[in-house]
Amino acid sequence: MSESTGSRRSLGTTRARGVISSGPLTWSPVINKSPKAVRRPESAPADTSSWIERHFNITGRGSTVGQELRGGLVTFFAMAYIIALNPLIIGTATDKNGLLISGVSPDVDGAVAASIGMVAAATALIAGVMTILMGVIGRFPIGLATGLGLNALVAYVLAPQMTWPQAMGLVVWEGILITILVLTGFRTAVFKAVPKALRTAISVGIGLFIAFVGLINAGVVRSTATPPVELGIAGSLMGWPILVFVVGLFLLIALHVLRVKGAMLISIVTATVLAIIIEAVSKLGPQSAENATGWALNVPELGNFAAPDLSLLGRVDMVGAFFVDGQFSVTRFVALLVLVFSLLLADFFDTMGTMVAVGAEGGILDENDMPPHTTEILLVDSLAAVAGGLGSVSSNTAYVESTAGVGEGARTGLASVFTGIAFLLAIIASPLINMVPSEAASPVLVFVGFLMIAQVVDVNWKDADLAIPAFLTIILMPFAYSITVGIGAGFLAYVFIKLVRGRAKQVHPLMYVVAVMFIIYFMQGPILSLIEG
Repeated sequence: MSESTGSRRSLGTTRARGVISSGPLTWSPVINKSPKAVRRPESAPADTSSWIERHFNITGRGSTVGQELRGGLVTFFAMAYIIALNPLIIGTATDKNGLLISGVSPDVDGAVAASIGMVAAATALIAGVMTILMGVIGRFPIGLATGLGLNALVAYVLAPQMTWPQAMGLVVWEGILITILVLTGFRTAVFKAVPKALRTAISVGIGLFIAFVGLINAGVVRSTATPPVELGIAGSLMGWPILVFVVGLFLLIALHVLRVKGAMLISIVTATVLAIIIEAVSKLGPQSAENATGWALNVPELGNFAAPDLSLLGRVDMVGAFFVDGQFSVTRFVALLVLVFSLLLADFFDTMGTMVAVGAEGGILDENDMPPHTTEILLVDSLAAVAGGLGSVSSNTAYVESTAGVGEGARTGLASVFTGIAFLLAIIASPLINMVPSEAASPVLVFVGFLMIAQVVDVNWKDADLAIPAFLTIILMPFAYSITVGIGAGFLAYVFIKLVRGRAKQVHPLMYVVAVMFIIYFMQGPILSLIEG
């Protein structure tokens, strides 16, 4: 799931022209840059009086330790819902034997609650460790945690066909495969092969996507039968939780226009305090069919502290999923390969989109519009998928909510270190973390959408070759509720238009490879039906 933004201003309308070298894996964009462009190259002078300064280049990126701390905490609070949400998906689903991930039947008293607690602890641990590694090795302000959508695929598609350890084994294989793609340079080469206009469209699309996520998480926008979505309840904003969102959003807007430092963090904390008071007085409880005006995700009340149960770590079966009745099955192997490919492709391009948005909005792209330490960033993200499988929490990936931290001023990997430490503290302090309802954190996501959409002027809308793919990328991310779908549609449209216009040589060879991958991705349903039928 995956993109982050700070506050890059408009660069004016630019047109990216690609120059393909004789080598098939190199791409050098030639860009007419506006004088307004702000770049903070890695070579910028920095105070080398401490290891932290030398390693993270804090001063060189125009930041401070305090600014990184604020940005890291904002990213954490924007992502913290995964500690509560992932257990509701992974911790409550059963495998082919009717067992929870804990290995116990849900019919046993207290089994579901115990399973949820185990997944919550492991989710926070893996997110914390991998986010710290992203900060130290990738040196980029991106938070990592269990990917939404990816965990649903594991829980509702893989687990019913096998045991939980076998399902997590497939997640590990997906992580290993994507790590190999990084180590061979393929993943980085694909990133470089994407035209700048499409990279910009990815950032804008993710801006709309994350704003949509924020509105849905807050209950401002809700799904219905007809129309598909509507404002609040029956077209009206109702309930105290909505008031918390509105107060948080308008407070954030006021602080932003007044240039108050820490605006996003102040908004989250203030809205959370208001939510705690409201819940203490009104006892609203969680949202449900009978309680439409309740809290959407976390109920803002203090829970009971308990020792974390990390016994899920290492419960992995790497080969069992490929066997039927003790015999290796070619048909099953091919069918599972398609599912693993779907996991891989979602991980592959969600992270690419996140990198683009973080770098663009934070003003930390290099002269070729590439994030610094690209290979290291992608490597840590790939290893996070492996770690997610080994931790029995599903594939971990870069989070689009990282945009919130960059919007608050995060510019270096130190912010990710702070985010990761907060996740580790959440292992034992989850009751405190769960006090922050989604209605208090969602205003930040909506506001970050505003920051990201400003980049839309960087697309040359008069050039149909780039404008149409950019348009499809932008609209399909929120409409299909998937970053991967938006990227895939844009890439396929770009290749198709170039072929139709007889400009096939203008397309980087790797874009053709990616186009074929996305065709398979979009047709995975019919392909699986043919294999299994």
